Amino acid sequence: MKASELRELSTDELKEREVSLSQELFNLRFQRAANQLEDKMKIKATKREIARVLTIIREKERSTKDEYAG
Repeated sequence: MKASELRELSTDELKEREVSLSQELFNLRFQRAANQLEDKMKIKATKREIARVLTIIREKERSTKDEYAG
């Protein structure tokens, strides 16, 4: 999912997405440990997606703090 698409989601939806991606990453690591993982790049892509989601959550939190401070 692109960053522009993620920015349209609410903070709660982003947090749910982060939880599901973290669970997916856990499962991928488990598969890698059991030598059952076929697409090794999936781990890297999932980690990047988690980072993207966390960055946008942080942006939204900072923008709401700036509105209260200003």
